Amino acid sequence: MSASHQMLLGHYLPGASPVHRAPLLAKYLLVLAVGAAVLLWRIPAVGLGTLLLGVGLFALAGPRVLRAWAAPLRQLWWIFAILGIYQSILNTPLFALTLVSGMLAVIQCGRLVLLTTTQAALLDGLERAAAPVRLIGGNPATIALAVALMLRSIPAIASSVQDLADAAKARGIGRNPATLAAPVVINTVAYAQRTADALAARGIMERN
Repeated sequence: MSASHQMLLGHYLPGASPVHRAPLLAKYLLVLAVGAAVLLWRIPAVGLGTLLLGVGLFALAGPRVLRAWAAPLRQLWWIFAILGIYQSILNTPLFALTLVSGMLAVIQCGRLVLLTTTQAALLDGLERAAAPVRLIGGNPATIALAVALMLRSIPAIASSVQDLADAAKARGIGRNPATLAAPVVINTVAYAQRTADALAARGIMERN
C-alpha cells in the first residue's frame, strides 16, 4: 500500500503533542462540533474559521502531521474545484466558498483524529461507544473490527486502482474507466476473499 494512499485517509503518525495526548472523546467531540457548526451556520466566517482551526490543530500536532494536511488536496483538488464552480453557478461564489471550506474543514478534522490516534485506541474507543448494542444482542467488538477493516480496505483498494491505472498507461491503454472496471472489481473481490480467509483462520468468522 503506497504512502500517498495511506496519508489520503490518515495513517497514524507518532508524536507527543497536546493533540496526540488529548482524550479520544475530545477529538470526536471536535469533529462533531465542526460538523454541526458548518451545517447550522452556512456563512463564510464559519467555513473559513473552522478550516483555519483545523490548520492550527495540525500545526499543534507537529511538523509531520502538518505536512500531511495537504494530502487530500493533491489528489482530490479537482472534486473541490468542480463543486466550487458548480455551486458558484447554481448559487453564489460566496456560498461556494462557504460550502467547500466547511466540507474540507470537517474532512481534515476527521483525518486529524486518524493521524494522531493509534488504531488500537480508535478501536477500543469505538468498542466502548458501541457497548449499548449488547442490549439488542450485538457485539461491540465485531463493530470495531468492521470499522478497522473498512479503514484498511479504502487505501488498499485505492492503491490497487492506481497500480492498474499505471500498468494500463505503461501499455499505452490510458486511464480509461471502462478498461479498468473489470480488473478493479476482480482485485477488490480477491482482497475481500483474502480478508475473509484470514478472519476465518483466526476463528473470527465462519466460511461456508
